Amino acid sequence: MAKIILTILISYLIGSVSPSILIGRARGVDIRKEGSGNAGTTNALRVLGAKAAVITLAVDILKGLLPVLILPVVFGSHDLCYWAAVAAFLGHLFPVYYGFRGGKGVAVAFGSILGVNWKLAVLCLLTVAAVTLITKRMSAGSISGAALAAVYTFFLERPFLPFVIVMACLIIIKHRGNVRRLMNGEEPPLGFLAGKGKSK
Repeated sequence: MAKIILTILISYLIGSVSPSILIGRARGVDIRKEGSGNAGTTNALRVLGAKAAVITLAVDILKGLLPVLILPVVFGSHDLCYWAAVAAFLGHLFPVYYGFRGGKGVAVAFGSILGVNWKLAVLCLLTVAAVTLITKRMSAGSISGAALAAVYTFFLERPFLPFVIVMACLIIIKHRGNVRRLMNGEEPPLGFLAGKGKSK
């Protein structure tokens, strides 16, 4: 039990680090008050530019991946990777350093899943990429990837399923505003895809 608690605590604190918020602060911008208000890669691209978005994406993936890879080895139990994955994810969504107001969790969830089972992560990534390219909306890709993640997990890493269901549900809940805009045809296309066809 002590190992689980330590894994959760360390992973949560790592997950709570937000590169987009830190980069925004360095530029005198609160990213949570600009654009969509989300402290994630897509809003970083819109508000802070491509370089900031790449850094945000890389750090968010790593903060999900590293606890999953390292802590089970340190504490000598493979099953701790599941707890590390969900704790890092929760840290991103509800960061203790920033008043518990974080991002929507897609990149950190990918990093966490990648650490647990790379085949599962690749399937989720392909789903997100395919739907995003088809719809030109990152939110549509993220929601689809989250929705299908549990299905993929059932076949590839069944003990991880309860943890993935929690992450998938929270990602969809965090995207509830996007869901409304998608249904109303009001969701803006992702910047670099906007010119590849008319937005709905």
